[in-house]
Amino acid sequence: MELLKDRIKKDGKVLSEHVLKVDSFLNHQIDPELMLAIGKEFAERFADEKITKIVTIESSGIAPSVMAGLYMKVPVIFARKRKSLTLNDDLLTATVHSFTKNETNEISLSKKYLSNEDRVLVIDDFLANGQAALGLVEIVEQAGAQIAGIGIVIEKSFQEGAQLLKEAGLRVESLARVASLSNGEVSFVNENVEELV
Repeated sequence: MELLKDRIKKDGKVLSEHVLKVDSFLNHQIDPELMLAIGKEFAERFADEKITKIVTIESSGIAPSVMAGLYMKVPVIFARKRKSLTLNDDLLTATVHSFTKNETNEISLSKKYLSNEDRVLVIDDFLANGQAALGLVEIVEQAGAQIAGIGIVIEKSFQEGAQLLKEAGLRVESLARVASLSNGEVSFVNENVEELV
């Protein structure tokens, strides 16, 4: 998705060879027009999958998920990282380690919003080591629902997450695939060249 890649080049900040900061448009301040374009792109890529629900994790996955939900005309459910007084019964849970924050959380969502009749698209902002996506997949499977695929806004292709998900038989669609963050520069995977496996 060229619009997203251009925005990453323009406003993304490389903090290290493993960390890309995109808080000016994705995960602190949100650019609604860009999120709308991202939602449309996910809707088009998964148009034939008969999606009934979108599942994400708070908080940075919510904006792209809501926009995709608008285009697909399906509800969006987000897993919470912290328990609340109103979310405490009949929970589906998984343990997830965040690469960026270097912390482990138990994520949860209410069983009443997912059933074995649902066909689910999982959406997240970043894919690094794959733990957040795998945690969401685990929760969806606990509900007996089917995973139609995983939509990622920014994939760090130099980390193992995409490979882990694909080895698990999951369809992964990433809108921007970062090849490296070396020397303070973002370089992208060339989508026109077949990758060597």
